[in-house]
Amino acid sequence: MSVLTADPDAAAPATRLRIAPSILAADFARLGEEIAAITQAGADWIHLDVMDGHFVPNLTFGPPVVKALKGHATLPLDVHLMIAPVDPMVAAFAEAGADVLSFHPEAGPHPHRTIQAIRAHGMRPGLALNPGTPVAAVEPLLDDVDLVLVMTVNPGFGGQTFIDGQLDKIARLRGMIDATGRAIDLQVDGGINRATAARVVEAGADVLVAGTAVFTGGPTAYAGNIAGLRGDGAAQMAPP
Repeated sequence: MSVLTADPDAAAPATRLRIAPSILAADFARLGEEIAAITQAGADWIHLDVMDGHFVPNLTFGPPVVKALKGHATLPLDVHLMIAPVDPMVAAFAEAGADVLSFHPEAGPHPHRTIQAIRAHGMRPGLALNPGTPVAAVEPLLDDVDLVLVMTVNPGFGGQTFIDGQLDKIARLRGMIDATGRAIDLQVDGGINRATAARVVEAGADVLVAGTAVFTGGPTAYAGNIAGLRGDGAAQMAPP
């Protein structure tokens, strides 16, 4: 089971921009080295996209890979499940070392029960919204989650073009989160680069998932890539 230590990012209000590189864009032959490189380059979380070839049209990896990477990671493992059903796999991802576990409300009949199971296994629960999933899907569950993930591309593959229409969804969720008074992370994933980073941060996001924009250029470029993403949004964020 994953045992969470005190995390100042989780306890503090969501005001500091965090960068979560997606290893889907990393060199899979060197994943341990890639994790070390992005950690040294200034990443905050490590984002892992789990796809089953059923819920989304791609197949990636499962708990054994997460467990293997946990041995190389000093940063939180932020796992995004694009699988259905979710509930039978919650314990396996907890045992593998996931710190945050996000899922899609369409992936099971009882999303509240799934959230309870994730938290009971020592992980922070998150809810992920596809571009076609309305904000209303998260509203009755907002008091129970620690993260909301807005997909700004259709999930399944990296390198897609950012969907501008999701900016309004991000802004609406920012207002809903602020109204709760809880420290709920608002994460955005899909088509994030230096230009779109500034736009989603302006709309209210405080965690950015980026794959190609981080891993392009190899390890010597990672620090500059991450700083570029953070710099584009940093002026819009209050200091921690």
